Amino acid sequence: MQTLTYEFPASRPASHAVHVGVVASGDLEILLQPPGGSEPGDTVAVRVRTSVDGFNAVWHDVLERFFSRLPLGGRWELNDFGATPGVVNLRLRQAAEAATAIAAGS
Repeated sequence: MQTLTYEFPASRPASHAVHVGVVASGDLEILLQPPGGSEPGDTVAVRVRTSVDGFNAVWHDVLERFFSRLPLGGRWELNDFGATPGVVNLRLRQAAEAATAIAAGS
């Protein structure tokens, strides 16, 4: 088990908590919490807990690419059980869309 942490700039904070996915073989769970209290809203803080060691560069590249396009601030918790980069990107998009839909009142 490996834990990785990353930070990226954000252009706007998430306004609601979101939960997507599951921790299961080849899948990924994402928990998104909006900034709270003294946390700045201009930062994306990501913690990845993964069962697969040695993919630090891949995680960084996938996350950097995603958050450069959709910099939604908050605390992102990713609990991975062997998800491919495509699944990671899908779950990240689902979480961001859910947070946007909730914030827009949809």
